[in-house]
Amino acid sequence: MEKLVIEGGSRLGGEISVSGSKNTALTLMSAALLADGPMKLSNIPALRDINTFAQVIGFTGAEIRYDPITHELEMDPSSLTRFEAPYELVKKMRASFYMLGALLGKGGAARVSLPGGCAWGPRPVDLHLRGLEALGAEIKFEHGNVVAHALGGRLRGGVFRFEPSSVGATVNLLLAAVTAKGYSRLENAACEPDVVVFCELLTAMGAKIGGIGTHTLEVEGVPMLRAADFTNCPDRIELGTFMLTAAMAGKSGEVLRMTGAEPKHLGDAFLTAFTQTGTPFSWGTNFVEVVVPEKIQPVNVETGIYPGFPTDLQAQWTVMMTQADGNSKLRDTVYTDRFKHIPELMRMGANAIVVGNEVVIQGNTALQGAHVMSTDLRASVSLVMGALVAEGETHVHRIYHLDRGYEDIEGKLTRAGAVIRREKYDEWAGPDEGNEG
Repeated sequence: MEKLVIEGGSRLGGEISVSGSKNTALTLMSAALLADGPMKLSNIPALRDINTFAQVIGFTGAEIRYDPITHELEMDPSSLTRFEAPYELVKKMRASFYMLGALLGKGGAARVSLPGGCAWGPRPVDLHLRGLEALGAEIKFEHGNVVAHALGGRLRGGVFRFEPSSVGATVNLLLAAVTAKGYSRLENAACEPDVVVFCELLTAMGAKIGGIGTHTLEVEGVPMLRAADFTNCPDRIELGTFMLTAAMAGKSGEVLRMTGAEPKHLGDAFLTAFTQTGTPFSWGTNFVEVVVPEKIQPVNVETGIYPGFPTDLQAQWTVMMTQADGNSKLRDTVYTDRFKHIPELMRMGANAIVVGNEVVIQGNTALQGAHVMSTDLRASVSLVMGALVAEGETHVHRIYHLDRGYEDIEGKLTRAGAVIRREKYDEWAGPDEGNEG
C-alpha cells in the first residue's frame, strides 16, 4: 500500500489549483452512454474513481479513452453490446450504480450488481429502485444483481417523490426518464450543482428537462439523445477543502489563491460559516483568494442537503475547528455516523467527543504527528490537513481512499510549501521487518 508522510509546521502560500469535479464527472460519463455517437468531455480529473468507472463503462463494449494529461475523455457508445455491470467492477465504487439508469435509458435493459464504495453510512438503493419502478421498469434480484427491463425497450415515464432527497437517485432516474416514451415528474429532487451541470449536458444532448436547479424536475422523454462535447465544472468540495486548509495552515496575513474555482457552487451555508470564522476571502472569475487570519473563530455548523452545509466538508471543518480560538460543535443530519476520522484525529491529540450525530471539538489544540489510518475519502483529507499543522511527522496510511477524489494532492500542497511525500509500505509487516507503520 501507499501512505503520505507529512512534516508538520510548514506554512502554505501561493496558489493551489482546483481540479474538475469528481462527482459531476461520473454523472457526465453516465450521460454520454445515451449519445448516438462519439463525444468528448473536458476537465475530467485524473482520479481512481474515474479510472474505475471507465472500466465499468468499457465492460459494456462502449469505446472509452481518457488522457490524464489533457484531462479529456472520449467516449463512443455506438459499440455498446452488454447491458451489464458486474460485481467485480461495481463493488469498487457506489457511483457505478448509475449504470442502472443509463442502461435502462439506452436500451431498456440492465443487469447491475449492488454497489460498494465508502465504508461509512447506510446508503440503501431502494430509493433508486422504487423510482425506476414508478417510471415503468420491472425489477427483480438475481444472485446479488439488480435485473431491470422496460416493456418494449423504453420506459413509459411516471411521477416519483424522493424521500429523502438524493443526488444519486435523482441522477439515476433522470438517466432513465430522458428517453422514456412519456412525461415524468421528479419531486423533492436534488438540486446540487452536480445535478444542475449534469442536466445541462443532457439538455445539450437534446433532453427536455424543466425546473433545472429546483426540487421539481419535469421531463418529456425523447427517442434518442445526440452527442455533444461538454466541459466539466470545478470540484466544489476540493475548493472548500483548500479554503479550510488555507485558513488553518497558511501564513498569517498572507493570501492563498485557489485557481480554477467556482465558489458559488459551495452554497450559502458554507460561505456564511466560513465568513463567521473571521477569515477574509474574495473571488472573481475562476479564482478564490483567502487571507489567512491571525485567529480562527469557532463556529457551530449543521450539515444539510444543498444549499445547506455539505456533509462532504464536515470532516475538514472538524479538523479546522481544532485550531479555532474556542470550542465548537458540528451536527451531521445527512449521514449520522460519519465520524470515523475522529478517533484518528484524537491519535494526533485532538479533543473531540461524539454523541449521536454530533461532535464537540475543543479548539486551541496543539496537534502532534502520529501514524493514522484513512477510512474514507473525506476523512483521509482531514488527516492530511491535521498533519500540516501538527508538530513532527505524520504518516497517513491507506491513501487509496484519498486517491479516489483528490488529484495529485501531494503535488498541489508541495508546490504551496508543504513538506510531503508518498511512500510504499507493507501493511502486514512487523516492526522487525522494517515496516514504519
